[in-house]
Amino acid sequence: MADVLLVKDIMTKDVRVAGPDSSVRDVVAAMNRFNIGSIIVVQDNKPVGVISERDVLRRVVEPCLSPETIPASQIMTCPVITIPESASVAEVVKIMAEKRVRKIPVIKKERLVGIITYTDILSKVLSMISILGELI
Repeated sequence: MADVLLVKDIMTKDVRVAGPDSSVRDVVAAMNRFNIGSIIVVQDNKPVGVISERDVLRRVVEPCLSPETIPASQIMTCPVITIPESASVAEVVKIMAEKRVRKIPVIKKERLVGIITYTDILSKVLSMISILGELI
């Protein structure tokens, strides 16, 4: 079932992004505004890094640095793990487990087109199980 389901079928297309020169303060403000736990850092619409809440805590808050003066590029995790939109959900689950990540930017010809999260996958699988239960 997961081999047939493609990433593009369940990914979120509206991805919140920041540029490498954005301040950490602006990144955190966007994360708070949209109630999300990470931001994809892009350059020319290509994902170059990810900033998570953990990155902010470890690389800014703990060392008591000023978020207004630190650019996103300085604290982002890179290189970023990506997956093509044509990949199967089984492939992305395997990568998530191996790399211990919960969100992966989705690309088409190296350009960001979406993001897939473990929540996206779980909700789709639960929905499919529910439908199968009704059919039985």
